[in-house]
Amino acid sequence: MNTNDAMIKVFVGCDPNNCDLEQMMVLDYSIHKHTQQPVEITWMQLSSDANSPWYSNATTDEGWHTEKWATPFSGFRWAIPELCNFEGRAIYMDTDVIVLCDINELWSHPMEDKAIVVAKGGSSTARLCTSVWDCSKAQQYLPTLKQMRADPTGHKKLMQLIKEKPQLVQPYQDSYNNIDGENLAIEEIKVLHYSDMGTQFSHKYALPRLQATSQEHWFDGTIMPHPRQDLTELFDQYYQEALSAGYLLENYVVEPYGSFSKATQINYHGNKVTRSTAESSWLANTLKTIKSKFSKKSNFTLDD
Repeated sequence: MNTNDAMIKVFVGCDPNNCDLEQMMVLDYSIHKHTQQPVEITWMQLSSDANSPWYSNATTDEGWHTEKWATPFSGFRWAIPELCNFEGRAIYMDTDVIVLCDINELWSHPMEDKAIVVAKGGSSTARLCTSVWDCSKAQQYLPTLKQMRADPTGHKKLMQLIKEKPQLVQPYQDSYNNIDGENLAIEEIKVLHYSDMGTQFSHKYALPRLQATSQEHWFDGTIMPHPRQDLTELFDQYYQEALSAGYLLENYVVEPYGSFSKATQINYHGNKVTRSTAESSWLANTLKTIKSKFSKKSNFTLDD
């Protein structure tokens, strides 16, 4: 497939209430820093506009049903082929990503005949948080946009489909979706996905910004430092470079969507890369104990 002259379409899942501005700016800058190819970015955010493909209205039971999602955008990735009219290719990314290579490498990755998506995966699992869709081939396996929006369990069902049909996924080099470092040097990472929601580099910028206007971040779990100082410094470097290059947080601001339903992350304990097994178990047990006390004693305080 000759993709050298094509517009690279990138769809990015992000928060609808301006919590992810820092992530959006850094991702946007990092993509353009490393490529000469034309890139079109579509920010996928919940919308109150009935004409938007990301429309959701819990009051009227219309649009996307998000209550079982871990993030405000978990199920959006499945809509991408239809939104591209089932033509050509499209890249999907979560917003907590820094691109460290020419994104054209990912865009033009070989794909076998049976595969509908290029992603990080093995024989039984696939991580679609950075992936390349063949929009035409995906059509026969995906529900319509209307069906997906109406089904709260749709995201889970489609992940199960991918698990049951591993031939649909063309595996790529792991470093195109490097999860929180994975013991690689920065020079070996092509796309860094700082996936642990509790240790994301952007929190130190976003949380004070939101606090200043009495807003809350959508992630309701415990915030912890990232174990890789070099990756923390890398994010800071790209953040400052983006600002120096004329990228501004306000360029990504939208009219806030407001409250939405999603699965709580109160018991979230990260991943094996960012936290040791012992630490994860300790955190999970501690939160479980606190939760139990709250349910048994309505007057429980931290002094108990």
